[in-house]
Amino acid sequence: MFTQYFGMKFNPFSKEIPSDNLYESNDFKELESRLKYLQKTRGIGLVIGEPGSGKSTALRRYVSSLNRSLYKPCYMALSTLTVMDFYHSLAQMLGEVPAHRKIKMFNQIQDAINSLYYDQKITPILIMDEIHMATSGILEDLRLLLNFRMDSANPYILILCGQPPIRNRLAMNANLPLRQRISVRYMMKGLNKDEVPEYIKTRLKAAGTREDIFLPETMKLIHANTGGFTRPINNLATASLMYAASVKKDYVDEEVIFQAQKELN
Repeated sequence: MFTQYFGMKFNPFSKEIPSDNLYESNDFKELESRLKYLQKTRGIGLVIGEPGSGKSTALRRYVSSLNRSLYKPCYMALSTLTVMDFYHSLAQMLGEVPAHRKIKMFNQIQDAINSLYYDQKITPILIMDEIHMATSGILEDLRLLLNFRMDSANPYILILCGQPPIRNRLAMNANLPLRQRISVRYMMKGLNKDEVPEYIKTRLKAAGTREDIFLPETMKLIHANTGGFTRPINNLATASLMYAASVKKDYVDEEVIFQAQKELN
């Protein structure tokens, strides 16, 4: 196992790394700033990024920073949910026993949000991941569900997170009312070429090993092969460490990167 070979406590490029050990890239900082603004204003925010750009990781870091006595995060991945599944899951996350009929669950969800915000002074934060895969029915019902006091109050924060196709979905006339209510937007850009070395060093340091395992000349190659997106970087870095250990190399050079990328391809 390469972790033992390089004296690592764990795989530094695993997604299970603690959120306080994550590298704070420009993407992270900018998204965090916008989410902090959304905390003050409440309402709806939209986070868009290519697969592997770090959207979910950034949101995990954001959620871990929340004061649970003031905020109640509710995370939901919408990849395979029907409208009724969506209502059922949201009601459960808000602490309700879901009713059998949609209209009753609608009222349960609204009552739960009102109770949290106005009675308990806790702001519910609803995070809808994979929003680009949500059905048209879910997008329409989201707008209706979050209409409070004749659309004059926002006793919630809704964060929509998904891949670029969501822009086309929201551009449809049927989704115009929802699109108009989005007050904060951010598009994940990935790491730039100067951030890749710091990202890798931060990960290696978190695993308790040498920070110079990856030679300087490999950094531009890693950026070029991954576009700066963190999941592909993690996959390539892991494959590189595995290959280096298998051939008894104490470092990752350009040849190791080439062989690792070849295996991934």
